[in-house]
Amino acid sequence: MRLMNIIKLSLVLTGCLSTQLAAKDYFVENKQAFNSISADLVAGDKVILKNGTWNDFEILFSGQGSKAAPILLTAETKGQVILSGQSNLRLAGKYLEVSGLVFKDGYTPSSAVIEFRRNKSELAYHSRVTQIVIDNYSNPDKRESDYWVALYGQHNRFDHSHLVGKRNKGVTVAVRLNSVQSQKNYHRIDNNYFGYRPTFGSNGGETLRVGTSHHSLTDSHTLVENNYFDRTNGEVETVSIKAGKNIVRNNVFYESRGTLTLRHGNGNVVEENIFIGNGVDHTGGIRVINKDQIIRNNYLQGLTGYRFGSGFTVMNGVPNSSINRYHQVENATIENNTFVNVSHIQLAAGSDAERSAAPKNSVMNNNLIINQDAKQPFSTFDDVSGLVLSNNIANTKVLSELEYGVKQQSITLEKASNGLLYPSSKSVNVGAKRDLKVLKKEDTGVSWYAKVPAIVEFDSGKTHVVKASASALLNAIDNAQSGDVLELAPGQYDVSKLVEINKTLTIKAKQSGKSKLTFQRSTLFEIHDGGNLKLEGLLISGEYAPDAIDNSIVRTQKWGMLDNYRFVMTNSKLIALDINHSFHFFVTGKGAMADEIILTGNSFTNVTGDILRLNTEIEDLGVYNAEYVTVNNNTFNDVEGSLIKLYRGGTDESTFGPHLEVINNTLNNVGFGVRNKAQASIYVHGVQVTNIKENEFVKSAPIVVEHTVGEPKTEISNNTFNATKTPNVKELIVNGPHTAVLKNNNVLNNKAD
Repeated sequence: MRLMNIIKLSLVLTGCLSTQLAAKDYFVENKQAFNSISADLVAGDKVILKNGTWNDFEILFSGQGSKAAPILLTAETKGQVILSGQSNLRLAGKYLEVSGLVFKDGYTPSSAVIEFRRNKSELAYHSRVTQIVIDNYSNPDKRESDYWVALYGQHNRFDHSHLVGKRNKGVTVAVRLNSVQSQKNYHRIDNNYFGYRPTFGSNGGETLRVGTSHHSLTDSHTLVENNYFDRTNGEVETVSIKAGKNIVRNNVFYESRGTLTLRHGNGNVVEENIFIGNGVDHTGGIRVINKDQIIRNNYLQGLTGYRFGSGFTVMNGVPNSSINRYHQVENATIENNTFVNVSHIQLAAGSDAERSAAPKNSVMNNNLIINQDAKQPFSTFDDVSGLVLSNNIANTKVLSELEYGVKQQSITLEKASNGLLYPSSKSVNVGAKRDLKVLKKEDTGVSWYAKVPAIVEFDSGKTHVVKASASALLNAIDNAQSGDVLELAPGQYDVSKLVEINKTLTIKAKQSGKSKLTFQRSTLFEIHDGGNLKLEGLLISGEYAPDAIDNSIVRTQKWGMLDNYRFVMTNSKLIALDINHSFHFFVTGKGAMADEIILTGNSFTNVTGDILRLNTEIEDLGVYNAEYVTVNNNTFNDVEGSLIKLYRGGTDESTFGPHLEVINNTLNNVGFGVRNKAQASIYVHGVQVTNIKENEFVKSAPIVVEHTVGEPKTEISNNTFNATKTPNVKELIVNGPHTAVLKNNNVLNNKAD
């Protein structure tokens, strides 16, 4: 027997030695060289890509490595191999490892930038992609969907990577369960930096998704841990779990608009995650759906989200739900979580005629709820007796139906060494554990690629004085850096060219109202990708514009815009937008998305079109053109079109906006042009948050509000309607009276009503 064991050991050692002897290092300088050796790689081989930019390089990395001797693909120097143009990476085989590559300045020609498979039958197993960067590698057609990372097969790992700036449709990282070979996969997704993802403006902007509804009753066994989600704002589901038996642990969600959603699948564990909202609009926490979910030892602070984007949500389900709808919450355990300044904890959320199955056989124990504004956060939307509360402590009053399980107690908080707030009294033993590990941003992703601010702020650069000539202005715009300010000397600037804005730029008058801009093209400023524009103190006239229809002062590029943008105008005067009909102030192109549009302290006189024309997405697919629109302290005189047309069609509920604020403006003779089909001074359709107050409407068309889905919040208050019809609010989806709040409005000389 001893002799036999010696022989076996000798054979093993000989096998290992032969593998090591056969293994080679390949230094590859071009695509042809890689392709010539790629089919012959064996366990222990190492492929090193030469530093430089590799354009249009579609890498197929395949082979049969071993646990002791994986096949490696890496950069000569980490971060100095750039894959640009239409490049991608596919892995197929076993024990493969890729590291050190950067994808930027292009987009994938296939369905994913990195894919753990060659095709449907050749998948990757026991393979790893680590220390990879994907930076703004987005398809220029933002409605064209792709993944950045798609995991197939089993026992694969994606870790210590840096992903930032996905702008087109599609999940950033997706775990696919569409074959038996990819189910019960035991993948690991860990220690990654998920950087800024801008608001997408419709469904399809998730940052991480495990599974899909089709395979949601299948177990995945994926581990998601130690990742940092930094302002990942794509849509309401930041992380979407759609399969069973996953663990989401020790991740940080920093100022991310959206939630960790247990959308489908049973038996998931969500523990020891940190949610820091800092009061940012629509920052959310955890949403619970389905059976056997465990949510414990999580810390949530400063979250403002509501409804499906709340700080914490337990949903109602659909009785006998189809696989793609809402399964009833059953046997959920929600324990030892801390909620600090969380605005909304919603129970039985989404209750309606379809979602009528309230939570059952579930418990909510030992949680700590502290709101320093003393506002109680709970809302219930159905019978919640199936969610039994016990030994929870809150510093506020709670709903009477929940008092049995929530003790009201004054609590003093103090900051611990991990930066989180805990009760100063150690006798308070509810809430998240005191030794929670708080992951630092700098400890995630890669060390050799900077985590730069996502947005260049206005006025953050240098100020350049521009003399009074159009050529000087155009030269200054060409030479400016993002964030710079151009200060215009008094005088006239007659611009003969369309001015393309592709950087963050402020154009302001040195003396307010003394710098006059006229123009000879159909528009003065056109915002392109990368462009953000702020105008301040200018006099802008349309008197020299072409004698044609559809002129404008500002527009986005007409189609194909990928980057979100910002537009601000303050203390400026707009005149003579009337050389022909349909002369608009601001027009959005199809597919363009504004993070914000702000008009404050301006005056507009003689306009034959609309002021803000934000209604190009009319296919009713849940897409819209602006997230936040603010119009405050302006004067509008003799405007034939509407002050604003803002449209969000469809029934999709995965977005937060649009948001509209119109405060303290004067509208005189606005909205009665024969070409204004809306016959409204303000027309909004499907807008989620509308606040119109303290305005004066004089001889103007009425406000028209059309509610669709998403429980829109509309308030029209403290306005004066002088010789103007009162607002017209319609519910287009929900039967019954409208839900808008109309109060304290003053109606004068209104014979029509």
